[in-house]
Amino acid sequence: MRSQPDDSPVHISQEACNFARTAYRALLVEVNLTPKPGLVDRHNTGAHHDMELSHFYRSARAIGVWLPRFIKRGYEDAALPATQQLARLRPLGMACENHMFCATGGINTHKGSIFSLGLLCAAFGRLQRQQRALNAEALCAETAAMCQGLVERELRHTKGWQTVAQRLFAAHKLSGARGAAESGFRLVVGGALPLYRQRLMAGYDQQAALIDSLLWLMAHNDDTNVASRGGINGVHWLRRCAAELLARGGTTGDLGLQRLYRFDGECIARNLSPGGSADLLIVTWLLAQLPGN
Repeated sequence: MRSQPDDSPVHISQEACNFARTAYRALLVEVNLTPKPGLVDRHNTGAHHDMELSHFYRSARAIGVWLPRFIKRGYEDAALPATQQLARLRPLGMACENHMFCATGGINTHKGSIFSLGLLCAAFGRLQRQQRALNAEALCAETAAMCQGLVERELRHTKGWQTVAQRLFAAHKLSGARGAAESGFRLVVGGALPLYRQRLMAGYDQQAALIDSLLWLMAHNDDTNVASRGGINGVHWLRRCAAELLARGGTTGDLGLQRLYRFDGECIARNLSPGGSADLLIVTWLLAQLPGN
């Protein structure tokens, strides 16, 4: 399979180009956010020994060239039922993943974000072709429609050899990126996005608003990245610590940042990296940029 797109231009509207460009920027906004407990940022490499900031920059550039193609596919397929869209996106998603791995030397930096951003870009194309509203709620509802039954098909009904995601679902009912998409990014629309908007309206700068939104996601998300590293006890510990930190004011004041850096050190010591929550933060920022939000 082709590991990078061909050189032929992708003809989509200016509005669609802008959304694809904003989705690419969302990847950079997230990785540059500092500090992020257990995650790669401008301060350290978090709980990771095989990746650094430059890997994420290269990965984002590799993914960025594919995002207009997801929009175009959704636009072209808009007359098809939403339930048929996911299968038609998979070849694009796999090719985009291959391009990411080529850019990073085989390191998985953004596999979860390829899934979520690819779906949202396709949803954008579908809704634009159907002349429907292009807001956060509509995009997430269309994503849910495209992913209807995904957890049941790919996580619950398994035979023989199981992937890590399937084992985590069987043991703890953790549905990961699939469940997040099938829910229409419920944690984002129902929690992180409203909190982000509230923080900005209250006068917080973007970094503080995003860090508090990340803490909220960490406190509520059953992160399969954390579970794969620290088991279900690691998930419970991380959720509890993030909730406590947010309850004490999050990033507010010098003490807030001190507590955040201490939490980062504790995550690193436990080898816990909330990558699933980071993926949802990328979705949060992207949706917050839509007109009217």
